[in-house]
Amino acid sequence: MSSTLTALYLRLTGLVERTKRWHWLWPPIGFAAGICSFFLVNRQQWLGGMLALGMMLAWLILIAEGLWSRLRRHRGQNALPRKLATFVAQLIQQETLCFTLPFFLATTDWASGQAGFTLLLCGATLLSILDPFYYRLAERHRWLYFGFHALCVFVVVLVTLPLLLELTTGESLLAACAAMSLFALPSVANLRIARGVVGGLAMIGISVMLGVGAWGARAWIPPATLWINASSLSPDFDTAARAPRGEMQLTPTQLSARGLYAFTAIRAPRGLSEKVYHVWRHDGEVVDRIALNINGGRSEGYRAWTHKTAFPQGSEGEWRIDVETMNGQRIGSLRFVVSDDPQQATLADSTISQPPGIPGWRITNLIPGL
Repeated sequence: MSSTLTALYLRLTGLVERTKRWHWLWPPIGFAAGICSFFLVNRQQWLGGMLALGMMLAWLILIAEGLWSRLRRHRGQNALPRKLATFVAQLIQQETLCFTLPFFLATTDWASGQAGFTLLLCGATLLSILDPFYYRLAERHRWLYFGFHALCVFVVVLVTLPLLLELTTGESLLAACAAMSLFALPSVANLRIARGVVGGLAMIGISVMLGVGAWGARAWIPPATLWINASSLSPDFDTAARAPRGEMQLTPTQLSARGLYAFTAIRAPRGLSEKVYHVWRHDGEVVDRIALNINGGRSEGYRAWTHKTAFPQGSEGEWRIDVETMNGQRIGSLRFVVSDDPQQATLADSTISQPPGIPGWRITNLIPGL
């Protein structure tokens, strides 16, 4: 039986070598699939599910390959080559990173720490494509290699669970942290901290700390399936049409007399119900936090608004309205300036605009009407 399995393994390895010349097609295919799924987010749930399943299978293949090689060495046999397991894992990781990257590029608030997380994903995607560096990582730094796979699991869970199971962003983040802790176990095991019970407990503890650390850094992680389609500031609001109206200069006198409406249209996957907040900040300090319930499915985004009437004395200065999830992930921001000088004060004129995303570029602006 062992010889049969070995022959099968070597035959598959040969097949990998013959098909390896075409593997450069996977990254652009994955990226194109990610862009299509981003725009057709309500129709491509199956692809996300297949990727999540593929990541788990690749993880099992990597674990099985390592255990099988150790068993063969224990019996005095040569270890089987890692080419098959590494190649399969690389393909799935490339597809996963390229599929999820458009979601993070489009939903990142580039004026916050979220930019660092998305740039990390860009670097990981580039690493998965550059074969010499990738295979050197796989052969020489197994703990880092498994950690790389755990990162891929983390991002695919963040993107797919709201689409597949209609979990909220917070629930999906918790599941992603738990999955990363589990899938990081082989990475920690390759560190060889200690043997026996002490080593096992240390390994579990470090893996759990990775998940806890990811949860603690949640403000730096973009809400991959939530983004703002449109936003506006106005002194009045047509509740029947759900549209802002009117205009005024944002001076302290006008704000005290009329208040201010903040309107946002938030795109979310079909069937997803989530609570978000308009967090009003004055010169960086939180002065109000107003909850909103949104329901996904509308291509134009779920239209929601808040009306602030109680402005503090000395309201002059810079204001920012952060749109955040329950767990503090920023979806986007609206900014305005309050000043006694009408020339310096922002004009709230009910103009509905799209957030800029990457300065001068936003992926949703590539398609008319989005």
